[in-house]
Amino acid sequence: MKTTPTVILATLLAIGLGCGYSKHSNMPPTPGTMPAIQQLNPTSMAAGSPAFQLEIDGTNFAGNASVTFNTTTMSPTSAAGDKILVMIPASAIMNKGSMPVTVTNPGTPGGPYGGGTQSATSQPPTMFTIN
Repeated sequence: MKTTPTVILATLLAIGLGCGYSKHSNMPPTPGTMPAIQQLNPTSMAAGSPAFQLEIDGTNFAGNASVTFNTTTMSPTSAAGDKILVMIPASAIMNKGSMPVTVTNPGTPGGPYGGGTQSATSQPPTMFTIN
């Protein structure tokens, strides 16, 4: 019976491919993936300072992500999977206090059959201090 060894070999091949032995993807995160902020650079500024560039380091940042600084949502000047650069206007740092910073990856439209994704915002907000 030659069919038994062939069936066993095919079964082992299917199990091997399905158990994580495939190559991992290096694709950037898709929209709707939950972003995570690990750190801000700088972490604080003096009240009344001029506009500055804020670097946000983390994971799962989509190329079309948006940043919310306090209550103002803005588009980054640069966005990659693990780093976002955004210009913070001087008007946003006029007063002392702690400002929440979040990153939002937009969702995807569902198309005629549904299946889209919802937007995802980093949680909890990372705080930026204005001295």
